[in-house]
Amino acid sequence: MLEPTTAPPPTPLRPADVSDPRSFRTVLGHVPTGVTLITTGPTGGSTDGQPTAAMVVGTFGSVSLDPPLVCFLPDRASTTWPVVRAHGRFTASVLGAGQLDVCRAFARKEDDRFERFGWHRTATGGHVVPGAAAWVDCEVHDVLPAGDHDVVLARVLALGADPDVPHSLVFSRGAYGAPAPL
Repeated sequence: MLEPTTAPPPTPLRPADVSDPRSFRTVLGHVPTGVTLITTGPTGGSTDGQPTAAMVVGTFGSVSLDPPLVCFLPDRASTTWPVVRAHGRFTASVLGAGQLDVCRAFARKEDDRFERFGWHRTATGGHVVPGAAAWVDCEVHDVLPAGDHDVVLARVLALGADPDVPHSLVFSRGAYGAPAPL
């Protein structure tokens, strides 16, 4: 039988300034997010087998099981998002815990980023970066404006996961890491 304990008194809440973007990011940085590479490019018989555009997001997630829908939230100032939107299809590679180099190369838009990592092609023509924990091929279904971002709703065309990649890359409180069992 567990003995009752007395909890320490709560720490007074110190509200952050909602209008300050740094405060907003600091507070919401406590919510861990997966790190996902969104790619788009030629489908079918691409001559070079590489995507033509890619962006790293921390906002990819599931929306609905029936029908299968996912979402991500690109910044409207992104130069990559208009390319993805115009193409109408994209692949989300959920980065594995060992893929910090992939994340950084695409976040920094390094010159050799498309050639450096190689690509697997999906049956629906998508581009998956090798070592990804999972991937989802998608077709843009709807785009909703939301402040300085858009909410992209997408239909799932195909998906898969690599059982040999045990953990996804996550970002929390300004640092990258991997989930650990409790």
